[in-house]
Amino acid sequence: MDKLDTDELNLPWSCSLYLTLLLLLLVPAGMHIVSRKLRRRRENAGTDGLRLPPGPWRLPIIGSLHHLAMNRHRKVVHRALADLARRCDDLAPLMYLRLGELPVVVASTPDAAREVLKTHDAAFSTRAMSAAWRHLRGICTLELLSAKRVRSFRPIREEQVARLVGAVAAAAAAAAPSGEPVNVRRLIGGPMTDLALRAIMGEHCLISGGGREEFLETLGEAAEKCSGFGVADLFPSSRLLRAVGTAATSTVRDVKLLSAKLYDMVGRAIEQHQEHADDGGAHGDRECLLSTLLRIPKEGDNNDDGGDLTMANVKAVILDMFAGGSETTSTTLEWAMSELVRNPEVMQKAQAEIRHALQGKSRVTEDDLINLRYPKNIIKETLRLHPLASLLVPRECQESCKILGYDIPKGTILIVNVWAIGRDHRYWDDAEVFIPERFEDTTIDFKGTNFEFIPFGAGRRMCPGMTFAHATIELALTALLYHFDWHLPHGVTHDGMDMEEQFSVTVSRKRDLYLHPIQHMGVEEI
Repeated sequence: MDKLDTDELNLPWSCSLYLTLLLLLLVPAGMHIVSRKLRRRRENAGTDGLRLPPGPWRLPIIGSLHHLAMNRHRKVVHRALADLARRCDDLAPLMYLRLGELPVVVASTPDAAREVLKTHDAAFSTRAMSAAWRHLRGICTLELLSAKRVRSFRPIREEQVARLVGAVAAAAAAAAPSGEPVNVRRLIGGPMTDLALRAIMGEHCLISGGGREEFLETLGEAAEKCSGFGVADLFPSSRLLRAVGTAATSTVRDVKLLSAKLYDMVGRAIEQHQEHADDGGAHGDRECLLSTLLRIPKEGDNNDDGGDLTMANVKAVILDMFAGGSETTSTTLEWAMSELVRNPEVMQKAQAEIRHALQGKSRVTEDDLINLRYPKNIIKETLRLHPLASLLVPRECQESCKILGYDIPKGTILIVNVWAIGRDHRYWDDAEVFIPERFEDTTIDFKGTNFEFIPFGAGRRMCPGMTFAHATIELALTALLYHFDWHLPHGVTHDGMDMEEQFSVTVSRKRDLYLHPIQHMGVEEI
């Protein structure tokens, strides 16, 4: 009885403890359930009842991020996205992802690309095309990068390519005693960079002198900063993450400092250019792009709708032109040489055609390219497998629309995976194999009308510099194949050759290309 009394006395305390423990368990669980419902409601706001494209399963908060983080290609984003699309539906035309708070749709097939870049181009034009933008775009297209202007830079291209050939010959001679291979990336990079500088900013450019290396280093650093993203970018509604992210990485601050430095360097180069012009310097038919930009306001070419072309506009265009016209050319040439030494039968076929056509000339000119077909096919095949921009610049859907039967809500981020499109086995036989012959007897081109092959994009925002880039690549590649035989370093096999990619503003080789050049034809001194 005493024990019973004791238990009865302890009963209220036991009930209190039980209820306390129960509340400690139920309250967090209830809060978690409520927060999940609120989060799902927020995530699905505007998407209830819609037929969204297929996509991998998602987790709370992070959405689809874990699929990218755990993918074996996570460091090469275009490969990771293509891998996820294949898992959805043997390369799903459209794939829906949620990266944090951001709804993202990835287009991975030609049909999907045609829909978003042509049929619904206006709906995905994130940045409003104001009258000023149209005016500036017209200047770039008609005044700076037209076919006529590209032809006017022929002397510069031929001279810089001849310097490239001379640099390779000198490097080969210096390396011959030791038997060491030469660094192809470095040999290509210098002359191609100088070509872009001369065409864009003229012969008397400050940057092409002592400030060249500093300019290139700063530009590369800025490009690297801009090509990445932080966690705060994926959760734009979180003020805390924005504050922590900015404080932790200082990316925004660094980009602003680098941009200011680049603008200052370009500004000093413009001042020097103007001083040279005032002293009687002339460019004649080889007027650089900067001269054209500075001339337009003086000639009154501005219209009322477009507004004035300010000095800030001039600096921005110069930087855009250089960023898009130097590294891109070098990167494509390095990929082309990589594929050629990996496929020696292709290189031999190209060299036979080139050497038969040139018949012992000491220097390659653009007149020699007219009747050469196989090098053009090699360049196309290189761009198919190694597009400069594996992912086109992301766009945001400005109005809800339907694409291939799927609903695309307003605010969705669109990414076009050009890399996946170029390797779609439904459009390309042996899609992973380097076969330039596939472009023989076909009208497929990279000018934005064949959506299975869009290395320069398509639609109103496609790359305006493709004609300039192609002219440079074709001349340089032809000269390298004409003057030299190329061999892999000792111990490296064709099948075992390193072809790993590095994802950044452009997709380049992760490691520099080293080869043995053996001079075949004499080199004209410059």
